[in-house]
Amino acid sequence: MELETYSNKEQIKVVERFFDLPLDYSNPSNSEKIRVFARSLIPKNKAKTEEEEKNLPYLILLRSGGPGFEVDLPTGSSGFAGEIHEQGYQTLWLDPRGTGLSTPLSAETLPARLKSDQDIADYVKHFRADSIVKDCESIRQILIGDKPNETDRKWTIMGQSFGGFCAITYLSFHSEGLKEVFITGGLAPLGDNPDPNYEWTVRKVIGRNKVFYSKYPKDVQRVRDIAAYLEANPVVLPSGGNLTPRRFQELGIDFGMAGGIDRVHQIVLRVANDLELFGKISYKALQTIERNQSFDGNPIYAILHEPIYCQGKAPRWSAKRAVYKVPQFLWAHVKELSADEPLYFTGEMIFPEMFDDYANLRPLKGAAEILANDDSWGPLYDLKQLARNKVKISAATYVPFELSQQTAAQIQNTEQYITNQLFHGGIRQDPKDVMKRLFELSRREFA
Repeated sequence: MELETYSNKEQIKVVERFFDLPLDYSNPSNSEKIRVFARSLIPKNKAKTEEEEKNLPYLILLRSGGPGFEVDLPTGSSGFAGEIHEQGYQTLWLDPRGTGLSTPLSAETLPARLKSDQDIADYVKHFRADSIVKDCESIRQILIGDKPNETDRKWTIMGQSFGGFCAITYLSFHSEGLKEVFITGGLAPLGDNPDPNYEWTVRKVIGRNKVFYSKYPKDVQRVRDIAAYLEANPVVLPSGGNLTPRRFQELGIDFGMAGGIDRVHQIVLRVANDLELFGKISYKALQTIERNQSFDGNPIYAILHEPIYCQGKAPRWSAKRAVYKVPQFLWAHVKELSADEPLYFTGEMIFPEMFDDYANLRPLKGAAEILANDDSWGPLYDLKQLARNKVKISAATYVPFELSQQTAAQIQNTEQYITNQLFHGGIRQDPKDVMKRLFELSRREFA
């Protein structure tokens, strides 16, 4: 374990740590090692000496979106990190394996020993929640596993989005390491395949499209004109990827975030304006589109987004199968309809065509196809263990929340703050109030 220490202007001591951990926990002694990065943030106003630092309880942040996203260094004291530090925690911000500084996974960084698509697929299978949780447990043992008091050898975790999936896996198989759990927008479905999730997601995305076109009715024609142009004219993005009608529709992933509908409209307006003025799409517009689509730099999201739901079942491109049941998502269908029929944007979904449209996903296309048809995925949840769970869970649940309620009902000792005023990124929208509500729930002081 290597350490690098400094302080930021918010009087937070930062300790940057690297851990060499097994790639394959089924055979840890003989497995190759990967490097996992975690960053400790220690509030100086809560710990003025090294001894006080050692006694500050840990709260580990599992904030990987997707999956496949790293954790940025938080800045400022007004976000939820500041709220956590004020409660007397030191925080540990983990780059989940394959992201950020934790042996990042992409086509150009794959080990040289991987010679075939099957080799790549077998390697990528080690980057799901089950392995991430085992990394956390290894790090916990290293950092606090030798404390004399059993309670002090446990830590608190907070999972946002996919981090919540990881938290439930943690509760299933390693609850002995947990003191308490906070979950924000991450009460994961506990089934064995993604089909129910995507059938539900499609219904919600249809609703968001209706809101979008109701607010911006002129975008019906604009989006149709853009799709027609992209179908007739090959457009190459700055990264070398292809901007196809389907890739343009993927901007709808932002519909699930606060302000996303307005951001998508701004892109539609810019592109439509370019086509009207110049007969082509400007570099600036292409750059804006590309900045809103991060799969090239975070390929784990694309290759594992559906398998994160799988236990003994193959995903079989679940989102595509769900979307194809609704013709309004298909440009080939919509273009034959009257001009007032909108083309729907898609949502938080992965499609096999993305491995053609995104330049940095193309080398992973074969492996993605193998994983999409793989039914050998191991367990992610233990429903019996969750039903008798004794670890305190406090969850913030945002709209839409139907599936979350099914999950909450299956996990003992779960209390929720439910609101329809926040979207999936609610912890960033209103960190002060969300954290206040979670810590109030944590006290379990009921009238």
